[in-house]
Amino acid sequence: MKTRGTVAAAVASAGILLAGWQAGTQAGGTSIITATGTTAEGSGGASGTNGSAPDSATTKGTTKGTTSGTTAAGTFTGADVQTRFGSVQVQITVAGGTITDVTALHLTDDDRKSIQISNRAAPVLRSEVLAAQSADVQTVSGATVTSGAYLTSLQAAIDAANL
Repeated sequence: MKTRGTVAAAVASAGILLAGWQAGTQAGGTSIITATGTTAEGSGGASGTNGSAPDSATTKGTTKGTTSGTTAAGTFTGADVQTRFGSVQVQITVAGGTITDVTALHLTDDDRKSIQISNRAAPVLRSEVLAAQSADVQTVSGATVTSGAYLTSLQAAIDAANL
């Protein structure tokens, strides 16, 4: 369900922002954010008829870049989102406060069908995200679980970039 994914992304993002704030405070206010090991656990399993929610989200990536208001720059890695078909993790590249690239570091790969679905959904999601400059895009039909996890990880990366 979209609500569970949104909550997982919000919790993961809050952890990333807190780690970045603490790093900035300890480093004397520098604008470089490094966050690792922050974890946000969602409730296991999906409910509803299509099971569209990721099972849990774990932020394991790092964010490297500078943020200054809306002029973020650098590479930001989103949460590693676990689904029943495998994990999904997305990385964004930001220049001048604009998302210039979206890279899927890992997509669902539990079986051949999951790989086919991921390979079909990833380019569609990437182009939609670059056009919208946000995670507020439609999921890909037939790839609901993969899309939901992709967008959850993406939102964590966007939050890390302060976009």
